[in-house]
Amino acid sequence: MLELTQDKFDAYTQKIGKLNGVTNTARTFTVAPAVAQTLRGKLQLSSEFLKNINIIPVVAQEGDKVGVGVKGTIASRTDTRVKDREPRYPGDLDETRYRCEKTDFDTLVRYETLDSWAHQPNFQILLRDAIVKAKAMDIITIGFNGTHVAKDTDPEAFPLLQDVNIGWLEHIRLDTPERHIAGGDLTPETRDATTGRVTVAGKIFVGAGEVGEEVDFVNIDALVYDGIEALHENYREDTDLVAIVGRALVHDKYFAIVNASGDKATEQLARDVLLSAKKIGGLQAVRVPKFPPNAILITTLANLSVYEQIGTERRKIEDNAKRDQVENYESVNHAYVVEDLGKAALIENIVMGKKPAA
Repeated sequence: MLELTQDKFDAYTQKIGKLNGVTNTARTFTVAPAVAQTLRGKLQLSSEFLKNINIIPVVAQEGDKVGVGVKGTIASRTDTRVKDREPRYPGDLDETRYRCEKTDFDTLVRYETLDSWAHQPNFQILLRDAIVKAKAMDIITIGFNGTHVAKDTDPEAFPLLQDVNIGWLEHIRLDTPERHIAGGDLTPETRDATTGRVTVAGKIFVGAGEVGEEVDFVNIDALVYDGIEALHENYREDTDLVAIVGRALVHDKYFAIVNASGDKATEQLARDVLLSAKKIGGLQAVRVPKFPPNAILITTLANLSVYEQIGTERRKIEDNAKRDQVENYESVNHAYVVEDLGKAALIENIVMGKKPAA
């Protein structure tokens, strides 16, 4: 890299070392708590979607979920002359728990890219944002596509990071199969008799045609209305429910970019949520990157969380002259959590059109 670039890169690593109380950032170090908190904030600001969900620091690697919904009722009256008042828990009483798994977020920046940034007064910000944006997109990808935790991940076999962690959609499939719709009347799904989980997916045909003979639903609105019924009854009327919709289901012309008026580079980075100009099934329709193209998730954005275990943030920054690149090694323990499973319904395997003729 150029001498000017080297000077700015050295200043960058020295600043990171000072903030974290270490003298050598080329050796693995634990990120200081205050710095970790700041980075969580920067991570959320880098993505419109992440700004609308929760990124929550937790102490234990495994435990009870920390978010509280309001599913049950709490109003009552007790004759205290004969018995004690009994408080009630208002949230989801299911027994599902979270478990944070170690995830590596390792990135590189080539010398030529750094050289092109060297004359910019915001060199350190450019380098930081390149790392943060890549991490944010991977978190979104895992949340919508993760199905299992592999000891040795394979990006070629699982390009959507399916083997990095268990994401939000998979938690719905596994933990509340009654809220997972993966087939219609014409082509139903097959479920395990004991767990109720889908073992073989069916298809849901949506389009103009005879309901029950050619299609399952005449339009997406009817499908979303039906999906709302899969929610716990206390949530079906919530005004903050949204329908996260796959890109294959609704034409692009119905969506506009959130905060489109912003023209700053940081605002452009955050433009990853599209809102529908019209409601679908009575709900605001939302498009988010990496969401399955033929699926719909009915929930609230605040019902989705990423838990980050405190004290597991590790980092190392290495100038690899052998490869003409700077390498940033980061790891942290993450869990993807649907706070209240009664407030989420997943509809999958949607086919736009009639059932094929026999």
